[in-house]
Amino acid sequence: MIDELTHIDGAGRAQMVDVGEKPDSERVAVARGAVLMQPATLRLIREGALKKGDVLTIARIAGIMAAKRTSDIIPLCHPIALTHLEVELTLDEDASAVRITAWARTRGKTGVEMEALTAVSAAALTIYDMAKAVDRTMRISEIELVEKRGGVHGDYQKVE
Repeated sequence: MIDELTHIDGAGRAQMVDVGEKPDSERVAVARGAVLMQPATLRLIREGALKKGDVLTIARIAGIMAAKRTSDIIPLCHPIALTHLEVELTLDEDASAVRITAWARTRGKTGVEMEALTAVSAAALTIYDMAKAVDRTMRISEIELVEKRGGVHGDYQKVE
């Protein structure tokens, strides 16, 4: 565990981390989350019956677009040239949820965890926005980093 916060300078002020001396390496991050909803809402999404359109396609595009703009949304994040970003949405009938997984990859000096997490968050918010007229009880839940590869701090794999 790292004992110091890298986004805080010696005087306690917020700072952008200097990654200039770090070597470039392949960086990968996987994040996931869910939008829990009423079964009838999930059925409408599955059938493409919501008035706002194809929820899953629009949420996927929102996730991709948001990941590309992470440094505009999250203070102190470095702009990253993503080499790959994938957002997968699956319907979980048993849990009455849309499950979201995002994979982000780059070759650079800093990781892509925030890009993967931002993709999941934006996709989840888009699902909520598109279905809120029929279900205000939806919950965005379980957004988490599940894997990270590359960089000086090593790899991370969530233990299930």
